[in-house]
Amino acid sequence: MIKVHLSRIMGEKRINIADLSRLTGLHRNGIAKLYNEETDGVKFNTLNRICEALDCEIQDIIEFIKDEK
Repeated sequence: MIKVHLSRIMGEKRINIADLSRLTGLHRNGIAKLYNEETDGVKFNTLNRICEALDCEIQDIIEFIKDEK
């Protein structure tokens, strides 16, 4: 399972979706889908822009959790 921690990081940095959209040039709807963990994929360029804007690493945003068998 892939867990997205974007909402936590944005909360810690007190940045909302509109602010991140302005900082990255990314569409608000795409950011909202990541924020709410409602996306089934993300482009590397999107991750790059978010990491640069939030001054964080990819692993801060996305976590891989092994599925329990």
